[in-house]
Order: sequence, then C-alpha cells, then structure tokens
Amino acid sequence: MHDDRTLTERRLARVLDQRLRPAVHTRSVPLEVSAHHISGEPVPVAEGISGPYEPIGTGAYWGPAWSTSWFRIRGTVPADWAGRRVEAVLDLGFGATHPGFSAEGLVHRADGTPVKALNPRNTWLLIAEQAVGGEEFEYHIEAAANPLIFDFDAAGDPFVPTRAGDVAPWLRGEAPAGAAGEPLYRLTRTDLAVFDRTVWELVQDLDVLSGLMHQLPEDSTRRSAIRHTVSGALDAIDLQDIGGTAGRARELLAPALSAPAHASAHRISAVGHAHIDTAWLWPVRETVRKAARTVSNVTALMDDHPGFRFVMPQAQQLAWLKKQRPEVYARVLEKVRTGQFLPTGSLWVEPDTNLSGGESLVRQFVHGKRFYLEEFGVETRDMWLPDTFGYNAALPQLMKLAGIDWFLTQKISWNATNAFPHHTFWWEGIDGSRIFSHFPPVDSYNGDLSGADIGHTERNFRDKGPAGRSLVPFGYGDGGGGPTREMLARADRLADLEGSARVEMEGPAEFFTKAHEEYPDAPVWVGELYLELHRGTLTSQLATKQGNRRSEHLLREAELWSATAALRAGEPYPYEALDRVWKTVLLHQFHDILPGSSIAWVHRETEQTYREVARELGAIIDTAQRALAGPPDPEGGQVVFNAAPHGRDGIPALGAMPRTTPLRAVPATPGPDGSLVLDNDLVRITVDRRGLITSAYDLTAGREALAPGAVANLLQLHQDFPNQWDAWDVDAFYRNTVQDLTEADEVTRHGDSIEVVRTVNRSRVRQSLSLREGARRLDIDTTVDWREREKILKAAFPFDLRAGHSTSEIPFGHVQRPTHSNTSWDAARFEICAHRFLHLAEPGWGAALVNDSTYGHDVTHDVRPDGGTTTTARLSLLRAPLFPDPDTDQGEHRFRYGLVIGADIGDAVREGYCFNLAERTVAGTAVVAPLAEVDHSGVVIEAVKLADDCSGDVIVRLYESLGGRATTILRAGFPFAAAAMTDLLERPLADGPGLPVTADGVPLELRPFQIVTVRLSPCA
Repeated sequence: MHDDRTLTERRLARVLDQRLRPAVHTRSVPLEVSAHHISGEPVPVAEGISGPYEPIGTGAYWGPAWSTSWFRIRGTVPADWAGRRVEAVLDLGFGATHPGFSAEGLVHRADGTPVKALNPRNTWLLIAEQAVGGEEFEYHIEAAANPLIFDFDAAGDPFVPTRAGDVAPWLRGEAPAGAAGEPLYRLTRTDLAVFDRTVWELVQDLDVLSGLMHQLPEDSTRRSAIRHTVSGALDAIDLQDIGGTAGRARELLAPALSAPAHASAHRISAVGHAHIDTAWLWPVRETVRKAARTVSNVTALMDDHPGFRFVMPQAQQLAWLKKQRPEVYARVLEKVRTGQFLPTGSLWVEPDTNLSGGESLVRQFVHGKRFYLEEFGVETRDMWLPDTFGYNAALPQLMKLAGIDWFLTQKISWNATNAFPHHTFWWEGIDGSRIFSHFPPVDSYNGDLSGADIGHTERNFRDKGPAGRSLVPFGYGDGGGGPTREMLARADRLADLEGSARVEMEGPAEFFTKAHEEYPDAPVWVGELYLELHRGTLTSQLATKQGNRRSEHLLREAELWSATAALRAGEPYPYEALDRVWKTVLLHQFHDILPGSSIAWVHRETEQTYREVARELGAIIDTAQRALAGPPDPEGGQVVFNAAPHGRDGIPALGAMPRTTPLRAVPATPGPDGSLVLDNDLVRITVDRRGLITSAYDLTAGREALAPGAVANLLQLHQDFPNQWDAWDVDAFYRNTVQDLTEADEVTRHGDSIEVVRTVNRSRVRQSLSLREGARRLDIDTTVDWREREKILKAAFPFDLRAGHSTSEIPFGHVQRPTHSNTSWDAARFEICAHRFLHLAEPGWGAALVNDSTYGHDVTHDVRPDGGTTTTARLSLLRAPLFPDPDTDQGEHRFRYGLVIGADIGDAVREGYCFNLAERTVAGTAVVAPLAEVDHSGVVIEAVKLADDCSGDVIVRLYESLGGRATTILRAGFPFAAAAMTDLLERPLADGPGLPVTADGVPLELRPFQIVTVRLSPCA
C-alpha cells in the first residue's frame, strides 16, 4: 500500500481550518454598531450602557491603552432564519495567537444583566436558540483595551522593555481624559449569523480525531485506521455545500469515535479552570473585570452542560464579585448549589510561598477557608496553587492544621535543571507532616484537552504502573475566559476513545479520593519544593518586599497590643480594621505582586497601599500602647514596649516596662593604619580606610569570624541580564563577572557609628555601621540611590568556617541547604531564600546574618591554600531588570542587615525577630505584663490576638523554633477558665489532645517545628 500519511494529514489540516471552521457560521448579515469611549477608569455598568453612543463601523480603531469602550449592537433576525440557532460573531480585534492577555469584552443585556464574555478564542454570542423572524435585539459590550505587554509567541525576544505597563497617564495627572494615546485595536467583525450545529459537530469530530492521530506512533494500526476513516469523510464533504454534506461525513466518522479505550488506558480527571493572576500585566482593578468576564462565561456554559465542573481557587476574586458585581456573584451561588461551580483552593489569593511570612500563610488559609464556609457552606479540603515560584517546607503542616488533605501545583515542571521524579506523591514538611500531592503531568494549568494535551499527559506521567490517573485543569486563563464549548466537546468525545486516555469531568475532591485509594503508598518527597527558575523574584522590587515585611510585623504588633489593651484597659478591639488590613496585605502577597514580577502600575499602587497600611496600623498600635502606658510621668518617664518573642535589655517578651538607662552604641575609636574600631568587650569590629570590615573578632570565644585576608560587607556588582524572564530570573552565569566596590568616597566617625560612602557609576551607597553595648550584632544601616540598569548588588561576608550547610529561616522554622554543589540538585540552588536570618556554623561556633527586608542569598565555600575553609554568605540587595517594569528599583532605598558573631540557631532566631521588631517608647509609668509567655527559649510565640468570633477568647499561636523537642508551660497574664488546642481557624481539634490546666498554666509538649494554636477563655 502506498504511503499517503502526509498527504491526508495535510489535507485534513487545510480543510478543517480554511473551510469547515468558517462554515460553522454560514449566512451572515452585519449588525448595527455604536460606541462611546471612556479614557479614564471604568465606570459602573448602568453608566456605561446609558452613555452617548455614536455609530462606528467595522474596521474602525478603538481603545488607547487601559481605556474602556462601550459598544452597542442592535439587529433584527431575518425572516428566513426562523427556527435556526442564531449567534452574533464579535471580533473586537483579538490577536490571532493569544487566548488572552489583550482586549476583552463582557456582554450585557440592556438592563445590565451580564451574559458572557468575548475573548480571542470565544467570539460568539447566542441571540436565539430557535430564532423568530423579525425579532429585534440589543446588547452592550464593555470592552477593555488592555495592552499586550509581551508576546509569548513572538519570533524575536518577547521581553523587550516597554512603557505600556506604566501607571495610566490620567492617574499620574499627565494627560486629561481623551488624551490617553493611540488606539490599539481594530473592530474586525460584528455580524449576525446562522450557527450550523451539524458543521460545528463535524469540526469537533475531526479536531479530536486529528489530535489523537498525531499523538499515536506513525506505524500504529489505530493511527492508520483513523487516517483512512478521515480520508473517506473528507471525500464525502462537498466544499461548495458543506452544510448539506456534513451529516454524511459525521456518519462515516462515527465508528472511529465509538471504538472504546483500552482497559489499561490512563484516566484523566478534567476540571474547568481559568488561572486569573490577581495582578500581573494589568492592575488589580482590571482583575475584578477579568473575574467577572470569566465567571459569566463559565456559568453560561453550565446552563448548557450540566456535567461541566469548574474551580475558582482565589476567595479574594469571589469577594470582589460579591461586592462589585453582585449579579455575577448570584450566578456563582446558583451554580455552587447545582454542584457545578466548585469552591477550591482554601486560600485568599494564590500567594508567593517563599516570601510570605508564617502568620501571613496562616491567614491565607483562615480567610480563604472561612469565605467558602460562610458563603457556600463548603469546607474545602485542598490547597490549589499551580503557579508560584517555589513552596516552603512548612506548608504541609500548615495545610494539616487548616484541615487540608490534598495539595496541587504544576509549577515545578518549569525546573530548568532537574525533572521532578513524581507526579503523585506524599510531601513531607519540616515537622514530619505529610500531604497527599499531585503535579498534573499535562504540565499546564491552562490546558485545552487537545490531542497534544492528552497525549503528553499520558506519556509524561511518571508514576505509571502503581498509579494510572491524573488531573488536567483546562481553560484559558488571564483574560481568555476559561473553558470553551469546544473543550467540552473534546471531553465528551474523549470519555472512552480507543488510543486515548479516558477523560472524565470531575472535581479535585473526586480525583484526589480516587488517586489516594489507588496509590496510598506513593513515594515521599521531604523538604522544600525548590523551583529551579525565577530566583530573581527573591530580590526584584525591594519596596514591595519591604512593605510586606513591615506590614507583617506591624500586624503582629497591632494584634498583640490591641488584645493586651482590651483585657487590661477595656479598650475596644479593632476587629473590623484588622480583618480588612489583613486581607489587604494578603492580597498583595499574590505571586506576581510580592515577587516583583508585575508591571510598574501594580508596584506603584502596592507601595502606596503599604504606606496607608503602615499609617493605619501605626495608629492602632499607638492607641493601644497609650491605653496601657498609664498616665504620663511628670519627670518624663518612658514605657518601653517589646513585641518580640524574646526578652531584651530588661524588657520582657510581649510586655512593657519603664527603662531609664537604655543601652547605647559604642563609639568608634581609631585603630592601626587609619582603621576604625568598634569594641564592646564581646566583639571587636575593625573597618579599614576603604570602609571594609577586615576583622570581626569574637572576644568571648577568642576567634576571628572572617577568613584570613578576606574583607566583609564587601559590596559586589554583577551584570544581571538573564536569557529570559528579566524580573523573574537570575541565571547562574551572572557570577562569571563581578565588580568589587572597594573604593570609598568617605569613611568617617559619625556619632557612635562609622559612616561609609561609595559611588559606583550613577549610584551612591551610604552605610552606617554601629555596635551596641552588650550586643553581638553589628548593625549596618544602608541607604542607596540606585541608578543601575540590569545589575544585581550583593553584600559578601566570607567566614572562616567549614560549614557543610547553611540554615535559612522559613515560616515557622528553618531549612538546611548544602554549601557544596555535588549534585545537579545542589548546584541548582545557587540562589536561596531566607527570611529574617541565615546561619552558618561548624561544631562549637557560628555566625548569622539578619535583615529587615532581604530574601535572596547565596552561600558557597572554598578551601584555602592554608587548608582552612572559607564559607561565603551573600545577601542580594537590589536588582534592576527592565522588564516588565523598566524602572524596577530605581531611586532611593533604605534597608538594614546585621552580622551576629558567635551565634547559634537560637541566637539567630532571637536576633532575627528583634531586628524586625523595634522597641517602641511611649510616655508613661506602667508595667505591662505579657498576656502570654513560655519558659522554653526554643518555643516562640508567633501571634497573640483575640479570637475572630468576637467571643473575647485569647488566641496564642506558638511553635518550636530550633528543630528539637520542647516541653514548656504556657502562662497567661490573665485568669482563664479553659484552654483548648485549635486548628488555624480557631476551632477545637477533633482529634487533638486535651489541654490540662495546672496552677502554673498550660503544659505543652512540642515536636520539632510543631505549630500549636491555643485558645484561652478568660474568666467571666
């Protein structure tokens, strides 16, 4: 038999794309279209619909960047179309290659009721299922002219710097309404057309068979049979009478579509999904509209497809709809009741889990789960987080404590070096908690159920043999409108089809239940899920990261002092304000905001939001502390408040008392060769004429911290131009070249500090080095006027230590990472995340770096000619990528970091907290005893607050911080009637141990890194 494979397959592709798809909408007539344009911020629907419309024709341009146009379409169904399905075909000027990211529209009826969205691959609008001839209709389209910030499918570099993501000119005050720039889009098609159901079904038949055929081996019998059947069907189609011959072609294809799948076929649970970034290449306000469009689409699809299931995993987006688009939200409620719209994910937003603090992650679960419970009566059991840039090792325990049984992500498939070895597995956290987890082998959270998707899923699945099922999230995200009717048609045809995996429409709960039953002894992955990509997100957009870090600690203080003032002084507890601010902070921990990978508009708004958060929380803290401090002291006495979980300088942890003689910084004294010395009898720091630390001597231990001949606090500048993903990536080759900043403009004594000023290119760095009495920590206060482009600034500390691993703080604990690069897994961790501290040690001695807003670090080691080992730790201070924000980090920044000499892990934990929680001083005379305290130095109290249910109960959350077992007594600074261990939502643990109450307090036994939440009920 002659080989006609290529001939038939190319024929199918051309006929399908050039003849059959266009024939779905046969007869057509133009619609009457009018428009009016809004150059500023979007207006309410009623205002948009009632606007001053003027006629506009097909081919007209519309939409300067970030503006909105309202289109009104009117028409009359031709008399001879009676009884036919009639649709409007509305192409607003969508790009040919992108399912989203550009122009979008939401169709409304004249009364403002939303109907469905218009997206690049979803351009139809149902006018009538069985049209009545002569029937008139009118619809209104809110069309968003969102610019395409970068082109994923561009032949050249898609990461070209652009100003398209800047704050809109009318918000900057630089342009009046109507002067927002040139239009971006061209109205391409606005027709009324007959929808030919038979032709559409034929297109879906051929689409599925074509997709399957191309995934089968060239020499497979099934592929040859499909090709032969398709050839016959194509012969049956009269290209001049497609509608009249489509039925016969379908009949010929039916046997190929009815052949059942093999008994051993892989099983796919398909669930609709639309990954909507809460901000990224668009501002937060646009996400509200994206959510409204997508929800309108999927709920309309549910009307026609009862078996369709859809997940929407970010509670924040549903909360926006409830407040701003209640008519859209009503449809969500309707479809939750029918079991089609599935509350999923358990989180307020999909946050970055490298950078978010521990208590923030707790509140992500609390507010996410509580929203689903209160709004829908649903207790979510999964954490759905497909797209963030690594997953910290505390998450399994947090999930368990939030009542979560399953975890899903996909992002680790983006690893640039090592392929993750499992798709279904148990993930074990730092405390030993395990969560049943799944990585969809489709390697996408924007699947389309195409042949390529289904084929890749089965081939790629790494747990074949003991397991045979996976999950595919399908639907166009980020403005693509979610699943389409074509995807649902594919699912129907792939339910039981020879040569294909079996596809079943079902939700995450059904999938995970079946997967666990099938594979209960899945392999175990221990520790963090490190993404071998996007390491630059640990550093980009410093102001955003500083705002988050400061907000997290201000919230800790606001809750602590407000709870203390409520119990001690009768002050009202600011429940509503704290709830609102927490949700604001959680929103901005979204995985493209906090990592610094959004457009300029997003980050400038975020910085302003953090300033407002700081003002509001500062006022809450001030009110509580004034109520606690007592009457002013006529002699000017001050009460010092310590929100840190460790006592310091005589002030108890979580308490306050007067202090008359604060510890001060020691003065700098002249040393040899023009150096300056800071010496407090515990440590001695020597700074040379260049402003570099040449010695950091531990006077207690009698040893030098720095490697022989090395200098510390060495600022180093590297070229930082990754191969792609500028704001996201730091590529390993950045280390190939370095500029050491060894020259100083000034090195002077300034009060009790050493001041060092350096200039590099157009940037200027001013540092103040100080050492307090009684402290083992050198503080380095840095101000940088940063004017570099595509550079990264690091601060290096080379220690005389043979440290086989570094220890980095993560939420509720720490992780150890090798300092060597023995394996490809080790080598890929060339940039790592640490929160408040990074610790290095050898048996008997160690040192730590602490910081107030730095997350990116790197640690390396080398053996010197003298046989000793130098272990160098570096903090990543600033970057300057040009995409997507060409002004990333430009301007003045102030940040602090510190060197702790002779530190063990406990010292690092303590100093990290103290460095980020400065003492506060308020006029008064009172002694404020802590509301809660523990008697074990390794047990840290992370949160003290009043219960969210307004009962007046006190919530104390604590954890073991050193990685060992701990027995402690939790003592309350108030009489209480009962104590209970709770989950993160402050509900008693059904299977948790009862908490006995003794005369001393509540005895607790904690395993390594265990998190415990205790609810104390004050006596009446």
